[in-house]
Amino acid sequence: MRFSDLVTKMGKLALTLGLTILATTARAAETRPNLLFILTDDQAAWTLSRNGNPNAQTPNMDRLAADGAYLPNSFTITPVCSPSRASLMTSRFGSELGITDWIKPIKNFKDTGNADDPQIQPALDPALPTFPRLLQQAGYATGLVGKYHLGEEPEHHPTKMGYGYFMGFLEGGTTPENPKLEKDGTYQPFEGLTMDILTDHALEFLEAHKDGPFLLSLHYRAPHTRWLPVAPEDWAPLEGLDPELPHPDYPGLDVERAKKMMREYLASVRGVDRNLGRVRAKLKELGVEDNTVVIFSADHGYNMAHNGIWHKGNGHWLLKKEALPPATENIPNGQRPNMYDNSLRVPTMVYWPGVTEPGQVVDGTVRNIDWFPTLLDMAGVELPSDAVIRGRSIVPLLKGQAGDWENDFFSQYSTKHQSHTDMRVWRSPEYKLIRDFLNEGRDEFYDLKADPQETANLINDLSPGQKEIVAKFDQNILNAMKNIGDPAVPEAEARMANP
Repeated sequence: MRFSDLVTKMGKLALTLGLTILATTARAAETRPNLLFILTDDQAAWTLSRNGNPNAQTPNMDRLAADGAYLPNSFTITPVCSPSRASLMTSRFGSELGITDWIKPIKNFKDTGNADDPQIQPALDPALPTFPRLLQQAGYATGLVGKYHLGEEPEHHPTKMGYGYFMGFLEGGTTPENPKLEKDGTYQPFEGLTMDILTDHALEFLEAHKDGPFLLSLHYRAPHTRWLPVAPEDWAPLEGLDPELPHPDYPGLDVERAKKMMREYLASVRGVDRNLGRVRAKLKELGVEDNTVVIFSADHGYNMAHNGIWHKGNGHWLLKKEALPPATENIPNGQRPNMYDNSLRVPTMVYWPGVTEPGQVVDGTVRNIDWFPTLLDMAGVELPSDAVIRGRSIVPLLKGQAGDWENDFFSQYSTKHQSHTDMRVWRSPEYKLIRDFLNEGRDEFYDLKADPQETANLINDLSPGQKEIVAKFDQNILNAMKNIGDPAVPEAEARMANP
């Protein structure tokens, strides 16, 4: 063969090989899954009817669990909005980010000069790695529809964090109907129910990016209070309900108020459920259902007459006035800061076609800081080598390949508004230790197997074996705090030096 013919042949071979590589790369891009992450606000795991709640009305959430994997041991590491959302975005603890409690609106600081914070609204640092940015850099179309609550100034806007599209609200809350929302860079009024409006715009995003791959974060405002109004079809099955309460005999419980609140809260959950059905129907209509991972979770849990309180980690007593405990220096009257499981546990389902099995139950413990590495793992995107990532991918759990999975975890919550606490927790599937390093007399220890509802605080009545567990958990808490540079380490060391 002449040299010129050989060169020509090699050139054709190289061209063919190059085209093959390009085609393979294109096919790989086409098969990258779309990612739909639905996050509700203030929704407890006990709100799902698949969990045996006779009051719940959640057929679409139950169907999602039946179609994919249900994760009953899914938790947030901080049971309040902003630090939970910051941890979701960065896989870091709130104390590392300067966000340990919910972020007050800018107008509150400017109007009142509240001493909780010296005129500076904490916010998520845009220099930090976030999962939306990394997915965007990998070629994903990224969008956030709904609640943000990680800073209102322009430099902290969602579009500075990796979301190419944003429609929703920056602050912590808005009304359940006729809201003002940001659309196309400006706040404007909308008519209708907020949850339906957010869904409408989420469907528009799905339509516009159906060719994929896309990441859509759909963050509902509901079931955050105020719960009403809801659509007539969401209120009808609950309007006349006489709901069962979890702890109806709690001393001083305002039963009538608790039942009214329970009806309204569950109606708001039902509204989210109806809209989940709309979203899944749209995926099917667009023909992308089989290549879209649907993750459903919440920013934190909720209490509704559980242990005599309502709300989340910054809980409120749901008692008659005469039964309220007295205020303390750091805990105002009516407040009950807590780290109950009902505040930490969140409803979580994952539908991943071709990976999760219908009706699959994943018992391993997962935390909201795990979503960052999980989403990147699902998309085949490598974690940055220089990023601090506190979570771990749960893909092995979903694939049944996890082996020995660590189910213990550390959580934290330093309340700044209303009450002042430094609560730190070590939780295993069997036991839970809660320390408040700012307030003596607020420590708790629960035997979760014997008392899953955490009704009996054993901290002052420990058996010899439980004392050993508490000592071990104390060391775990201190080690975890030191590992993340927790500012409450000196308080913890002082407390442990003088138990």
